[in-house]
Amino acid sequence: MTTTSLEPNTAPPGGEPEHRERRWIDFFGFSTDHKVIAIQYFVTSFIFYLIAGAMATSIRVELATPDPDFLGYESYNGVLTLHGTMMIFLWIVPAGAAFANYLIPLMIGAKDMAFPVLNGFAFWLIPPGGLLLLASLFINDPPVAGWTSYPPLSLVSGQVGEMMWILSVLLLGTSSILGGINFVTTIFTMRIKDMSLYDMPLFCWAMLATSLLILVSTPVLAGALILLSFDLLAGTAFFNPTGGGDPVVYQHMFWFYSHPAVYIMILPIFGLISDVLPVHARKPIFGYKAIAYSSIAIAFLGNIVWAHHMFTSGTPGWLRVFFMAATMVIAVPTGIKVFSWVATVWGGKIRLNSAMLFGLGFVSMFLVGGLSGVMVASVPFDIHVHDTYFIVAHFHYVLFGGSVFGIYAGIYHWFPKMVGRMLNEFWGKVHFVLTFVGFNLAFFPMHILGLQGMPRRVVQYDPELTSLNQLCTVGSIILAVSTFPFLFNAIWAWFWGPKASANPWNALTLEWQTSSPPIIENFEEEPVLWSGPYEYGIDREQEDEQSVSELLAEVKAEL
Repeated sequence: MTTTSLEPNTAPPGGEPEHRERRWIDFFGFSTDHKVIAIQYFVTSFIFYLIAGAMATSIRVELATPDPDFLGYESYNGVLTLHGTMMIFLWIVPAGAAFANYLIPLMIGAKDMAFPVLNGFAFWLIPPGGLLLLASLFINDPPVAGWTSYPPLSLVSGQVGEMMWILSVLLLGTSSILGGINFVTTIFTMRIKDMSLYDMPLFCWAMLATSLLILVSTPVLAGALILLSFDLLAGTAFFNPTGGGDPVVYQHMFWFYSHPAVYIMILPIFGLISDVLPVHARKPIFGYKAIAYSSIAIAFLGNIVWAHHMFTSGTPGWLRVFFMAATMVIAVPTGIKVFSWVATVWGGKIRLNSAMLFGLGFVSMFLVGGLSGVMVASVPFDIHVHDTYFIVAHFHYVLFGGSVFGIYAGIYHWFPKMVGRMLNEFWGKVHFVLTFVGFNLAFFPMHILGLQGMPRRVVQYDPELTSLNQLCTVGSIILAVSTFPFLFNAIWAWFWGPKASANPWNALTLEWQTSSPPIIENFEEEPVLWSGPYEYGIDREQEDEQSVSELLAEVKAEL
């Protein structure tokens, strides 16, 4: 690959427009630059993450005692509904899109996304969708049916708020579909000359699988929500049992999207981790093609396991067996990834910086969530723990222990490229320790609560379960506090952090072959691939040592 030597935000002689310094106003306007749009995604999604996290903390403060003495009966279900919806549709999914927007063109050597205007439009659907969802909590009739919005509950309570919830999710789903179209088109049509699919970083493979999942499953959710809105507004009976409708049909349509949505949220993180670990272990990735193919396998299998969420909904026995087996099979490609990550780290020259710590934290926490996922794939066990706090623990180990730890790993790794300045490692490690301790303290006891029979989505519970709930509340408060070192670190580094070189980690993928931050059109000239096998993440010291060894061997042979 060729490298560029342009320093951050410096213009070459002549001052061409594409090299001008980026202004603050660019980040608040309707830009078509994929890097600006990515930063807009990051900031917007993180703001909603903070709001949803505050809701989560308020839920746990309520559950510190068995009686409804903080949020109360009326507010609890509304806050719970918005917490889940915002964390999924306004934090994890847009954060994955943020990384994809920033990295895909740089990783494949393109100047921008395939459809820059569509890319900007996809982002600008998110703020109104998020504000509409947030506003629904403050009306007299908020949505209270949970993030799943199951009928008939969603048809008889909080009807105005429910319509606002539906419109918000439709806007956010449309944004996701438009982004998926853009990512697929960009990956297939805008790679540099001589870059095959097998030369792409694994994050691009992960986003390809994610985008295909989005395009297949998200329209089904849109259809379900449109039919639900007809039941609310026009009095139809698609899902209303009082008029002959079948609410189980809604469950099938909802989970046909929402189980793949788990992989829509986690597959981009798989890709991030597959690119972070090799660099900081200073070893080539182990099993490149196995990881790439496993992403495609997960995308396929993710579309045929949705009904394992419905083992208690009257699913026939023979169908339960099929979905149980399919759910267990999907653990195989996921296990391939975990094995490859461990093999990559094994024997490496590990740098235990913030990015690597969060990467290793992701692997360990996601493994716990994956193991409990295999447990709930079993029909008898799932029936026993269905709608208990065991499911809450499993879900959060996958999506917080997985997605959020992975997002933080990606931010610490690519922040120098995006901003041109280095984050402070001390505060990064403080952030990791607080997040790791708070997360495990908040969610691991929920496994025990679930096995003891505590149902989820309740504001009042058996006083015998108070001690474990208080432990979870303490963990949630530590988890909330953990965001402050990160915010302080990010804001300080953005303005006053030490300047980053073009390639501070000695990584070999194309995004590190341009300035930090990149110029507006990414590269001064089209980069080229290495002539040898594509082994991104290999340590340059290792290459140097190998060259010296070969030279000494040649000299010895001559003598």
